[in-house]
Amino acid sequence: MAVKVSMVSLGCSKNLVDSERMLFKLRKHGYELVTEFGESDVAIVNTCGFIQSAKEEAIETILEIGKLKEDGTVKKLILTGCLTERYQQEAAKEFPEADAVIGISDTTDIVDILDQVLHNQRIVKFSSKMQAELTGGRIISTLPFFSYLKIAEGCSNCCTYCAIPMIRGKFRSVPMEDVLEEARKLADYGVTELNIIAQDTTRYGEDFSENGASLLPELLEKLCEIENLKWIRVLYCYPERISDQLIDVMAKQDKIVKYIDMPIQHCNDEILKRMNRQSTKQQIISVIQKLREKMPGIVLRTTLITGFPGESEEQFTELSEFVKEMKFERLGCFAYSQEDGTKAAEFPDQIPEEIRNQRAEILMEQQADLSAAYNASQIDQVKTAVVEGFDQWAECYFGRTANDAPDIDGKIFFNSGKKLHSGDYVQVKITDVLDYDLLGEVISDESAK
Repeated sequence: MAVKVSMVSLGCSKNLVDSERMLFKLRKHGYELVTEFGESDVAIVNTCGFIQSAKEEAIETILEIGKLKEDGTVKKLILTGCLTERYQQEAAKEFPEADAVIGISDTTDIVDILDQVLHNQRIVKFSSKMQAELTGGRIISTLPFFSYLKIAEGCSNCCTYCAIPMIRGKFRSVPMEDVLEEARKLADYGVTELNIIAQDTTRYGEDFSENGASLLPELLEKLCEIENLKWIRVLYCYPERISDQLIDVMAKQDKIVKYIDMPIQHCNDEILKRMNRQSTKQQIISVIQKLREKMPGIVLRTTLITGFPGESEEQFTELSEFVKEMKFERLGCFAYSQEDGTKAAEFPDQIPEEIRNQRAEILMEQQADLSAAYNASQIDQVKTAVVEGFDQWAECYFGRTANDAPDIDGKIFFNSGKKLHSGDYVQVKITDVLDYDLLGEVISDESAK
């Protein structure tokens, strides 16, 4: 009887791709994959260790599975991911219930490690090179019509608040032909929506291009040539690297959805400099203006940090006013997290946690009003939506428009006079709004054309 393995992938979509590569290897070597820990012999936790809240979630998950192991439901427990990479020997010591504690690069050997664990060996392994596997087979764990395409690993931007460079190593791009080959395989599998990810997608190819220029525009044009793809979405773009060339490619290619994720973190020049961000307030405003001029109706998503060390009331007010002025269609806000080993953690002028959280709440309340106004402006418009499923309680279908990225943005709920399937693309007339979500009626089935 095959050994049953379950896995939970915590944190970001980049971590999820690593999990999918591990699952592919395990299934290829005869392990049976199950979704519930209670049904598995071996549980694997791919942890996140980016900020305090993510670390707490990882620890809670580990302890929960530890209880299942204690009562005999789960036989073996393996830990990997950003938390273990970041804290290595501490993780091995603090989680004695784990049968293996391994680093990110060691997931390439997950089959051998699992084999050793099943022979009652305890494995603690951290390779000297922080290099996750950049290519290879994957088991798609999302809905089958969409997937994430990771085009690079690591980060060299070295923002003073961020631990990613010491966890994931320096930025390194996946060779373009390898990216394209993976995208073609995903399209053959049935994926119609690709979400392009990296710590900084706009830096793609700088490490191997002849003149050090970004190759993201070229990559996007080649991805658009893949026949079965309908939507290509670009996430994690740094504003200072959003070039005119990139904007032009996004504007002219119909498959590239008019949506861009551009985390700016702040707008005050002094705070941006202390964060070691390479853009200024005026540069951010300029790129926003260019994007909206070239692509009217584009959806801009950003993220902000409140309570960064030294942030004065005046600087926070400036940020608040900036948010009102820019009217981002999508916005997330995080209270600053003082992370071990980062430069910002050593800054003397730390803001009390209560104030950090209070400022984040103020911005999110502001954004709720802006989002409501934006959604209300969509009423009576017709949008293409992709079907994700049927809500039994609401008795209607739900999905997303091109304006909404998976997992992080809102949904659209709609009725249809004919049966629909997950992955169908339909034309929906928006009739109303519900908080961050839209309501509508199908007027045609695009997939049937």
